[in-house]
Amino acid sequence: QVQLVESGGGLVQAGGSLRLSCAASGRTFSSYAMGWFRQAPGKEREFVAAISRGGGRTNLADSVKGRFTISRDNAKNTVFLQMNSLKPEDTAVYYCAAVNGGSYYVMAYDYNYWGQGTQVTVSS
Repeated sequence: QVQLVESGGGLVQAGGSLRLSCAASGRTFSSYAMGWFRQAPGKEREFVAAISRGGGRTNLADSVKGRFTISRDNAKNTVFLQMNSLKPEDTAVYYCAAVNGGSYYVMAYDYNYWGQGTQVTVSS
């Protein structure tokens, strides 16, 4: 079992930056592949970024490539999403997700554990 708590969301102007954090409970964080998803009002949850257990492999959605970076610190049980050059269309609730084992996953149904989400609002 792992519990996930996101933080770092907020209101930012277009072109600005935010850094989301996801803190995980437990002593086996390095056993979990991690991902970030987002859901805008009236839309389905969509993949944003994923990272392998050791952090050596990452995957980003095309819509955020070149602007977002995913990383993790296994010593601190935390995964990060650095978001730069934010656009109004990035406005959504951002969720952290975890799955035990594997490399990384881009489909929401592959993940077993989810955080409660953190709101990101980008104004134009």
